[in-house]
Amino acid sequence: MTKIAMVFPGQGSQSPGMLAELAKTTPVIAATFAEASAVLGIDLWDLACHGSEQALAATEVTQPIMLTADIAVWRAWQAHGLPPPDLLAGHSLGEFAALVAAEALAFDDALKLVQRRAQLMQAAVPMGQGAMAAILGLGDDVVAAICREGAEGEVVSPANLNAPGQVVIAGHLDAVDRTILLCKEAGAKRAVRLAVSVPSHCALMQPAAAALEEDIAAAALEWPRIPVIHNVNAGPVNDLKALRQALIKQLHAPVKWRQSMSHLQTYGISTVYECGPGRVLTGLGRRIVKDCEWCALEDPAVWPAD
Repeated sequence: MTKIAMVFPGQGSQSPGMLAELAKTTPVIAATFAEASAVLGIDLWDLACHGSEQALAATEVTQPIMLTADIAVWRAWQAHGLPPPDLLAGHSLGEFAALVAAEALAFDDALKLVQRRAQLMQAAVPMGQGAMAAILGLGDDVVAAICREGAEGEVVSPANLNAPGQVVIAGHLDAVDRTILLCKEAGAKRAVRLAVSVPSHCALMQPAAAALEEDIAAAALEWPRIPVIHNVNAGPVNDLKALRQALIKQLHAPVKWRQSMSHLQTYGISTVYECGPGRVLTGLGRRIVKDCEWCALEDPAVWPAD
């Protein structure tokens, strides 16, 4: 029996006009955006269709719009009567979408949490004082050691362990720039700053995590109906207390994506669908688990004919 997994993308997968092609044939896409817009008081569909790259890259916009986009595609999957997945995971922000799909968290509640999360993250580090950078061609341990050297009393550390030889770092701007130079000297194929407005998944986000703790504690969470792999421990959790802690810690702990994807084999997964805009996770997945079929649902050709 074929087993499938669904992975939900986070920040970095947004783009102007995202899901426009799929929306032409799938009314639930625009309907989901309309629902989210009513909850948050923002016209998210207009932003998705017409917003500039710069506008979509602002954390306070990106997080709610990406959650909405992920759930819009998930609802399209359900509308087609396609089978439920056997395993779920989400990259950073995408973990909230995975929990919605698993019926652990209501969509409205997830939207409010994610909006609050984005506001706290944006406020934690003044604009221009933090940065993130992609490092290609060096191992996780090597990048971690170089970060320790480049810190010089500031914060810089691995933030996303995305794939073999692909690590994203985050921290203070100057520390990130120093580490970029050191990585290049160490033989990195590429070391480049990313266009983001906050340095996610590093110690600079601890104040945001502390402030979000009250919101997470008050959220109406249920036990997931489908197993969810979490970013912070690269595995499932045992109870709701641990689930809440995973969502809080996620803000300042690295996303262990490469390690998380090892569970695909544990669960006997043969096909993985990227449920949201873009093909970022599909590209990463093909490098991590090569014996699975990877499909990006943004592509209308992937969907069965009606």
